[in-house]
Amino acid sequence: MSIASSASLAATTAPAAKPGLPKTARGARTRARILKAAEETFGSAGFHRASIADITRTAGVALGSFYNYFAGKEDVLRELVKHMGRQLRAHLEAETAAAANRLQAEEQGLRAFLQYLRANPALYRVLQEAQFVDEAIYRDYYQAFGERYLNMLASASGKGEIRPGNNEVRVWALMGMSNFLGMRYALWDQETPFDDIVAAVSDLFRHGLTPGSSEEKIQ
Repeated sequence: MSIASSASLAATTAPAAKPGLPKTARGARTRARILKAAEETFGSAGFHRASIADITRTAGVALGSFYNYFAGKEDVLRELVKHMGRQLRAHLEAETAAAANRLQAEEQGLRAFLQYLRANPALYRVLQEAQFVDEAIYRDYYQAFGERYLNMLASASGKGEIRPGNNEVRVWALMGMSNFLGMRYALWDQETPFDDIVAAVSDLFRHGLTPGSSEEKIQ
């Protein structure tokens, strides 16, 4: 085999460069477009029906650009779920930053979450897809929320804003509540005003379910 042939063979069999984070602002914009396109594509067609070509077509980028940043469909799904989680957490933190206490933050956070979900309905579809593609992606999304939430409740408990208790259980109960309220009132039923939902949940936060604990006592 000639030296030229050997070099040619080495070039064709050498592993492709591993995808990574963008090194330029232009690359960052391209990666963001791919993630947004993946959100739209997975949200409408589902993970298994969507193709990488569908994603790049929606993003308006070349197929090769996809592989600069992602190894494949599962990789982009994993990064998308992380990205969506960071975006939602940043939104909720911004919307609750001026809250006077933890209970007010819970009320403001629930309203902000419902509004965000109505504006970004693909979030739930993408999460459901992730659950069946790789459960670790799904679990990591909620674990990241839970860890941040736990710190906030612990801080509020230390300040006397909420009663001491098992904050880890509380966190998962509160996340479960928000999850199903979002499904019911942000996606399925868009007629009920968010103020009514927040008011009902606020009463639950402040007075619980014990008869006689509410300002409007059960007769």
